[in-house]
Amino acid sequence: MPHARRRLGDRGEQLAVTFLRERGYTVLEQNYRCPDGEVDLVCRDGNELAFIEVKTRRGTMFGVPEEAVTPAKLAHVVAAAGHYLSEHDLESQAWRVDVVAIQLDTAGRLQEVRLIPNAADW
Repeated sequence: MPHARRRLGDRGEQLAVTFLRERGYTVLEQNYRCPDGEVDLVCRDGNELAFIEVKTRRGTMFGVPEEAVTPAKLAHVVAAAGHYLSEHDLESQAWRVDVVAIQLDTAGRLQEVRLIPNAADW
């Protein structure tokens, strides 16, 4: 991944961590990787685990961030979530997939953060 995109993604993940913590989420892991894919953030939200996909966009030329979360991407997150649950012996744990959309202006200033809960149900 090009360096500038990686930096943008890292910044978005840090903004998402702050946003989620302010809403009572506990961040358990960042950038969980397994053979089935990757999950940006694994969090606890009350009694549920939330597997979070973070999408960050600078400007709106390519649409809003959540539009980049395709059904194929969600399928990879769901598969990775299943791997995480199995690996941690949490198969009976309630869980969901959320998306955090980070919108920056073209200068890189934060414009908006949106939480889309239960995104795998879109």
